[in-house]
Formats: sequence, C-alpha cells, structure tokens
Amino acid sequence: MGGPSTTDEVGDFLSRLFADGDLIPLGRLQGYLGPLISRRRTPKIKGQYAAIGGGSPIRKWSELQSAEMCTILDEISPETAPHLPYVAFRYANPLTEEMYTKLLDDGFGGGKGGRAVAFTQYPQYSCSTTGSSLNELWKWRTRLEGKRATSEDEADGTIEWSVIDRWPVHPGLVEAIARNVEAQLTTYPEERRKSVVLLFSAHSLPMSVVNRGDPYPAEVAATVHAVMQRLEFSNPYRLVWQSQVGPSAWLGAQTSTTVEEYVKKGQTDLVLIPVAFTSDHIETLYELDQEVIGEAGHEGIKRAESLNGSPVFIRALADIAHEHLQSGIRCSTQMGLRCPGCKSERCLESKRFFAGHDALR
Repeated sequence: MGGPSTTDEVGDFLSRLFADGDLIPLGRLQGYLGPLISRRRTPKIKGQYAAIGGGSPIRKWSELQSAEMCTILDEISPETAPHLPYVAFRYANPLTEEMYTKLLDDGFGGGKGGRAVAFTQYPQYSCSTTGSSLNELWKWRTRLEGKRATSEDEADGTIEWSVIDRWPVHPGLVEAIARNVEAQLTTYPEERRKSVVLLFSAHSLPMSVVNRGDPYPAEVAATVHAVMQRLEFSNPYRLVWQSQVGPSAWLGAQTSTTVEEYVKKGQTDLVLIPVAFTSDHIETLYELDQEVIGEAGHEGIKRAESLNGSPVFIRALADIAHEHLQSGIRCSTQMGLRCPGCKSERCLESKRFFAGHDALR
C-alpha cells in the first residue's frame, strides 16, 4: 500500500487509494465518489501525517528490510546471488510502474530475461491488498513486456515472475511478534502481568469484500493463534479491526470501540499488537498511538513495537525468500483459488498469469 513520505504527497496518495475498487469498492460511482472523498479527506489526513513527523516512515523501513534481507540471502543462497531489492507501493512512491521501469533499465527483461520474485509484505492475503498489488504488477507487466509492448503473446527474454503471496504463520514472523509482545508485558508490575488483555489489531475490510469470500480474516486469525501458541496462551486476548472508512459495514469489532468498552468494564491494562503490519505507518503511529491510546488516557494501555528493523523479522524474510527460491513454485496453492463471489476479470487474468492456467480454480 505504501504511504506518503511528505505531507505534499498526501493528495496524490489518497486519490490513488480511493480510485482502487479492489480496496474500497464504490461500484459504478467509483470514478465520481473516489476523487470527491479523497479531496475532502486530504486536509485532515495531512494533519495526521504532520503529527507523526511530516510523513510515513514505511518507505524507510521497507527499503531497510529489503536491503538487509538481500544481504542475508547472498550469504545463505550464494547459488542464486546476487539478490537485488526493489520496493514498489500501490498508492505511494515508488509506484509499481516506476519499479518495473527500473527493472528494465537495470537489464532485466526486454529480451534479456531474468528472474524476479514479487514478495508481498502483507503476511495475510487479501484481494484488496496483495491481490490489488498483484493486479497492478500484472497490468504494468502487460504494458511494458506483454503483447501491447512487443506485439507477441509471450515474447522471448521477458522477466520470469513468481510470487510469495502469503506467509501468515511463518515461525520467524510469529517469533518476532511474540518477542515484541513479551517485551511490552515486562513493563507491567508482575502482579498485573497475567491479567493484561492482548488486543491484536489488523486493518479491517468492508463486509462486501469479506462476504465475497476473501481469505484475509481467517489468515489474520491464524497468525494470532500461532502467536498465542508461542506465548503459551499466557494472557486473555482478542482479535480486533481498525481503520474503517465511510458509512458502509466493515469487519469488527473495531479496535477503538473495543478499548472504550473494556475501559468501561474496568479493564485498563491492554496491549495493542499490530498483527498485519510489518512496519510503522499512520495506522500505528497516529491511529493507535495518538487516537486510541492517547485519547483513552490510561497508563496501562500500551502498544507492542512494530516489526520495523527487528533482526528476527528480517531473518524471517530471508528464510521465506530462500525457501521460495529453492522450491521452484510460482506461487502458493491458495493463489490459484478465486473467491467464490469474485466477478473481476482483472483478478482472473492476473491469477492466470501468476498461478498459470492449470492451477486456476
């Protein structure tokens, strides 16, 4: 998804975000309502980015994580080295088009071949996030290397793509999250520690997407369960959802409402845990830290650190990539399965490209 690195980029970021029907489905009115909503929200969102330092740190963290991952990959997988990191975001710079153009400029594709792995940084798959990003990658591959660019259905020397499309219960991811939870729990007096409620918070989805059969809620729940197994179910916990936009129904319970209700019940020792984000950005630094925690006004309501530069997490990224390169597979088995309610031709064509015709269901 990405995020604006400066407040001047907020308008363009929101315009792209609300234009994406995979993320925020507005139906036939997308072209009208998207720009209208983005213009109205821009001043408010600019203020929020100003409050967290003038922009999102997600690009900084993504570039650090990918570079460190490739350094480890060069060591553990010399047979596929050198490994070069390219970062692409769906709505913020560097965009997918820019990344793909840079690949071509650097000597990949364009008749020269080469191997590339699209490694989603959403651990849990959703059609609105990873799916939308892969649709965008497929679009630019078609424009820059497909028939539209070469006049051939499959030109020789194009980039060979494979996809790491989900990794919700990878042991390294689970360990990195669990360690951050344990570190935050140690800040409570020992006599209160076991009664602290753990609230795993993930970005919500419109119920229209959930009811279409999107796998995201189940995969986020799988991550939560794996982390709690690692913690030996030391504390009571719940999975909650944040960042609802607009009046339509979204997956709940909402993070902010959950915190308010627990405070009313007298439960004021709570740890919020970002479970679907791999680095800090506005949803953690502003929505959780300043709105949910700041407005609650209780010293016992805290947040576990985001993964950011965690060596355990970065090693997990390298292990996931190494396993993928060694496997020889194009994508997961799940990638070939469409949502039961999916009607998107773009999704169908994207899956045909990445998963292959034979794997599509």
